[in-house]
Amino acid sequence: MGTEERTFVTRAGRGSITDKRLLKGARAREIVLRRAVDIASLDGLDDVSFGRLATDTGMSKAGIQTLFRTKEVLQLGTIDYARSMFIDAVVRPARTAAPGAERLRSLVEHWIDYAKTPLFEGGCFQVANIARFDSRPGAIRDALFRNQREWLDTIEKELRNAVGAHEIAELDIDLAVFQIDSVLCAANTALRLGDEGVVSKVRRTVGDLLKAP
Repeated sequence: MGTEERTFVTRAGRGSITDKRLLKGARAREIVLRRAVDIASLDGLDDVSFGRLATDTGMSKAGIQTLFRTKEVLQLGTIDYARSMFIDAVVRPARTAAPGAERLRSLVEHWIDYAKTPLFEGGCFQVANIARFDSRPGAIRDALFRNQREWLDTIEKELRNAVGAHEIAELDIDLAVFQIDSVLCAANTALRLGDEGVVSKVRRTVGDLLKAP
């Protein structure tokens, strides 16, 4: 997950809706998707179904089907909603920091808060789902991979900014992106197992990569 240029009706556009019927539909959609992202983070996107959401939200199954039409549309909406929540929690707040090393540290700190809280009941949405679909070609896999690529591109951009501004020593940026992503994925699992000490390891790993030249 990364840049916020793509927009989402669910979280971004509600305030501009004046038609009461459309507003009701937007609110219902948001209720469904907010529950769907938690289900997906706990049990995977395969368990995001009209029936389970009807049970969990108290809405009718037919009403949810009217909003989303097919399970795949529902799953894609869930992925987009999770992405928008991630942006709000991690990416957007970090933009107040200066580009480069400071912003990358901010991204990591906000990611730590996102994973520790956690924003989703089952921890990081991406980690919970991408391994389930990495060998299953289709729209769901493409959406998850696109979000992952955006997040990695965000990390890469700030590393390049830091190197270009001579804030940090020259380094293999592709490898550094891989290392940061790997430690964050490992940290998510450790946090789910109750290992709070992993946070210091994340900071040490990132700090080692951001040493001054």
